Amino acid sequence: MSFAMLLEAWSAMGANKLRTFLTMLGMVIGVGAVILMSSIGEGTQAKVKESIASMGSNLFIVLAGSSTSGGARMGSGGVQTLTASDATAIGELSSIAAAAPVASGTAQIVYQSANWNVQIIGTTPQYLQVRDWVLESGFGFGDSDVRGSTRVAILGKTVVKNLFGDENPVGKTIRIKQSPYLVVGVLEGKGQSLDGRDQDDTVLVPVTTAQTKLFGSQFKGTVRFIMVEATSEEVMPKAEKEMVQLLRQRHKLRESAEDDFSIRNLTALANTAAETTKAMSLMLAAIASISLLVGGIGIMNIMLVSVTERTREIGIRIAIGARQREILVQFLLEALMISIIGCLIGVGLGVGGAMMVENFLPIKALVTQNSILISFVVATGVGVFFGFYPAYKASKLEPIEALRYQ
Repeated sequence: MSFAMLLEAWSAMGANKLRTFLTMLGMVIGVGAVILMSSIGEGTQAKVKESIASMGSNLFIVLAGSSTSGGARMGSGGVQTLTASDATAIGELSSIAAAAPVASGTAQIVYQSANWNVQIIGTTPQYLQVRDWVLESGFGFGDSDVRGSTRVAILGKTVVKNLFGDENPVGKTIRIKQSPYLVVGVLEGKGQSLDGRDQDDTVLVPVTTAQTKLFGSQFKGTVRFIMVEATSEEVMPKAEKEMVQLLRQRHKLRESAEDDFSIRNLTALANTAAETTKAMSLMLAAIASISLLVGGIGIMNIMLVSVTERTREIGIRIAIGARQREILVQFLLEALMISIIGCLIGVGLGVGGAMMVENFLPIKALVTQNSILISFVVATGVGVFFGFYPAYKASKLEPIEALRYQ
């Protein structure tokens, strides 16, 4: 019986192919739009998560204090109040996994006939741990290099590409401000940060080398900021309080005095960005879902027209013994078949659209099994929901009135 009903539903759909196609078109566009918008949202979320992961985990940045000049307050970092020894002291706190001071600047670096302007970060070996940065080749500099202010450098992937091309830079000598530096390692690629900056366009050198031989410092041992990694996300509030107490004590600040530093929770900022992206993704999917609603209304309209056109046929079926349940199932199957076939075409359209977006536009699109499954289930549900009333109306027709219908 069920197979016969399916054949009958297929035959009814084929009786007016253009109308069936136009009815199906709303579902095709709806499902395709939902999958395309969901894939763009998922891709954006994945890109943000990659950027967050590339920063490191459980991160703080401790910035030097601000200054006042002529009544105008400067921003954070206006006064050099942080030192490399502050970073060492912070790293000894129980809630802190590692801390690394940063003294940075830009300089032109040269290798043979090639040259490149790059950000140079003077830091300590703990920087790689804080940033969760792995060496692709070579090795990092050690505490002895920091104590001795040695001229060694670790290069990012972008720097390697622009200076060395395909040549292995480890063991080669580059020149920074006319001084030779031995390349001891190459960092793995991290890509762009959340603010769009190329994280691989960087060179790491010992912090003391940066302070004394590259950029100098008005006050000996001062740094621009300190990168800090907490032991876990749960202890970050405790870690922040401990850092504040420690730095105030080390800087000999009175109780009434303002902090001469500021601490920013980078993980909280990154999580906020991720939540915002997730909300935008859901909004895109919700907007696209309106197309499914429109498609469902189209199915309902056409099914009502179909019931009206086939009133005499329904009357004959009831007269020869068809039950109301069978009439109901017959028209529901027609609505369901339109939904399912339209959904399958829409899935193909959505996946193909996502691939085209990723290939031809600078947008990451990620099609997931969940988005396809949810679209399929929702589309089927819409078809059943909007097909039920016409089917119910058909099953309730009186046979005598139906046979008299012209």
